[in-house]
Amino acid sequence: MSMDEQSSMTAESGAQEYLTFSLGNEEYAMDILKVQEIRGYDSVTHIANAPDFMKGVINLRGVIVPIIDMRIKFGLDKVIYDEFTVVIIINVLSRVIGMVVDGVSDVVTLPTGQIKPAPEFGSSINAEYITGIGTVNEQMLILTDIERLIGSADMQLMAAADNRLDLAA
Repeated sequence: MSMDEQSSMTAESGAQEYLTFSLGNEEYAMDILKVQEIRGYDSVTHIANAPDFMKGVINLRGVIVPIIDMRIKFGLDKVIYDEFTVVIIINVLSRVIGMVVDGVSDVVTLPTGQIKPAPEFGSSINAEYITGIGTVNEQMLILTDIERLIGSADMQLMAAADNRLDLAA
């Protein structure tokens, strides 16, 4: 079966493909179509006065890419950089951004029947980036709306960092 045939079957069945990645002890998933590439974590150029979750920028084949550590953004206790740490390069909202995660697990196809709506947490927990909970082989996946996350108010600080870079060039 060709990839086109597989894609059309996936679309017809109401299923969607997700890239799964780990942050701490949890497994998350994001729309595979937003992913440009996956690379190992490498050194970054730090930006002064950037928020702590913004590790800096890298030059990716001539494109300056902001690097966000999702472990810091999501408030995980231990942030360790090791051989499993990866950067998912995503293309959202007409921008290329790198997300640092603990590891990339798999690409999974989730039929809509395997996705449950995100629970209501109340106002104490910010769950606006969670679109649902998926289940694959008894494992729960937290489905994230990566565009909503990147477009959120606190992430707009990245646009300010980009502007500082443009002015410096």
